[in-house]
Amino acid sequence: MHPVNTVIDSPVGPLTLVAVDGALTGLYMEHQRHRPPEENFGEPDTAPFGPVIEQLEEYFSGQRNEFDLPMTLVGTPFQRTVWSGLCEIPYGETISYGELAERIGKPSASRAVGLANGKNPIGIIVPCHRVVGSTGNLTGYGGGLDRKQHLLDFERRNTAGMQAALDF
Repeated sequence: MHPVNTVIDSPVGPLTLVAVDGALTGLYMEHQRHRPPEENFGEPDTAPFGPVIEQLEEYFSGQRNEFDLPMTLVGTPFQRTVWSGLCEIPYGETISYGELAERIGKPSASRAVGLANGKNPIGIIVPCHRVVGSTGNLTGYGGGLDRKQHLLDFERRNTAGMQAALDF
């Protein structure tokens, strides 16, 4: 297990990508809460990140609304269940922590879902930004609430644009 990393620019600031054996294991924003120490990211190497970079560029240009990448999510079984549930939230939509807890079969675990959500190691691609408070308000986001708002607004604009094109 030899991690490698690269840093790319994005509309939400620099993103550090981390991979092990060709599978993405991390996508971290600058100053992200729960960001592992830099020494855990391994040596710089752009080789395994071509598809990740391409799909992120397509996402940020509004041409992609889901990702198809080899990923390894490292966490507890409960965390991995939550992160899998995040991947089921449609592009441009939001759900509450309580709704996510229900969807994964743990209706009384909304706080635990929130904690697992905050430790998501592959932001944006595993869309933890699509989870909001029960009233619809933005609540904690490891990358910062300004970035969460940016991503949600971006997806809503693109969803409206895609729908307008289909209605035409």
